[in-house]
Amino acid sequence: MKRRSFIQQSLITAGGLALTFKSNFLYALSKNDAIAGKVTAGGKPLANVMVTDGFSVVKTDANGNYKINPADNAQFVYVSIPAGYEIPHEKNLAKFYYAIKNSSYFDFELVPLKKNDDKHAFILWADPQVKNDKDVQQMMDTSVPDVKKLLKSMPGELVHGICVGDLVWDNHALFYDYNKAVNDMGIPFFQALGNHDEDYREGGDETSDHTFKSHYGPTYYSFNRGKAHYVVIDNVRYLGVDRNYDGWITDQQLSWLKKDLELVDKDALLIVSLHMPVHNEVKNNKELYALMANFKNAHIMSGHTHYHRNVITDHIFEHNHGTVCGAWWTGPICEDGTPRGYGVYHVDGNQLKWYYKSTGEDKSYQMALFTDKLTNQNRVIANVWNWDPEWKVEYWADGQPKGEMENQKAFDPLAVQLYLGDQLPAKRTFAEPRKTDHIFVAHVEPGVKKVKVVATDRFGDKYESEVKV
Repeated sequence: MKRRSFIQQSLITAGGLALTFKSNFLYALSKNDAIAGKVTAGGKPLANVMVTDGFSVVKTDANGNYKINPADNAQFVYVSIPAGYEIPHEKNLAKFYYAIKNSSYFDFELVPLKKNDDKHAFILWADPQVKNDKDVQQMMDTSVPDVKKLLKSMPGELVHGICVGDLVWDNHALFYDYNKAVNDMGIPFFQALGNHDEDYREGGDETSDHTFKSHYGPTYYSFNRGKAHYVVIDNVRYLGVDRNYDGWITDQQLSWLKKDLELVDKDALLIVSLHMPVHNEVKNNKELYALMANFKNAHIMSGHTHYHRNVITDHIFEHNHGTVCGAWWTGPICEDGTPRGYGVYHVDGNQLKWYYKSTGEDKSYQMALFTDKLTNQNRVIANVWNWDPEWKVEYWADGQPKGEMENQKAFDPLAVQLYLGDQLPAKRTFAEPRKTDHIFVAHVEPGVKKVKVVATDRFGDKYESEVKV
């Protein structure tokens, strides 16, 4: 299967955006050439639309015109899709960019939405990470149908998707299978670069993303929907040695992000998506936090870890997601006991509400309960995977209220059963149970027959489960 090159087309129409350019196939952009064009909708010019080459950020004038003097190593020109317009896509892969190799003039034709987008939703996939055809089949048989079922329960809502990296597991031929999964889900998807999406043995960080870019365009960009400003960042720095990388946001990206955010209303909801968790794996995370500091409502979406954790740094909320593939497609849960799944987010103005959707389960499935017998009492363990400090986890013993359960950092019992030891799980034995901070424990007397646990999230939604002791 060969990817159709958009560079060789004089017109692309893709789900809400027509991109045109004047080019000569033999023409090569020189260092002194400016990039120029126009942004329109229905033939009418659009003013104040952000356009960038990944270095400079400009706004269109009253006539919809823009002009950029591109950096020597700029590869794309792209529009920051404004609120109120459809997300352009080709087979549901977001297409908001052009490669600038063979042209210097690009027009962007946007399509207005038929409804207000102040209220909308998005789903957040982390690490589908398919390695072979068996992994792909699991993704197509479980994850994709689950999203489609969810979307059917949200009729009329504006929904888009973001995948925060590790679309595949080093096998880049499977980008085509990931693309098919996106097309089947039926909503426009944006992609971030993960460490397993990089080209190894092709130089350092600046050249390791060639294949990814050929499928998905720039590795950092922004777009808008309603009162939310979305940013996607590449925070994986490939160090030029096979599979050797660290968490780092390049100066080039930080400089671009500063220019981008300077043009955004500080009352906007800011959502930054990237692969590696920022709070503990990005070495220059303070620089990112500083750029986000002036936004009252700021969130970071990450993956990579194959566990689920919510971390608040000052007022910036990082959602480090459990993965689509769980523990690398070896079982139903991640290493911390979080089920395979993805985040579901609802935006209302500049406010964000969310829950974690376990693959194959109802949205009400937000905890797993376990029991074990001790010497003179029984213990009940609750794994409440989307917990954060604003949650309350309470329990009842045979109908009698007992108060809050004790929060502990501990292992999930099922993860220990499935993954502990050098023989488990089969074929991918590197997966191991991992301690997590979303475990809750209560001790009850031997005569107690049933325990009910009620977890109340920060939005006041209650989730209830019972277990026989």
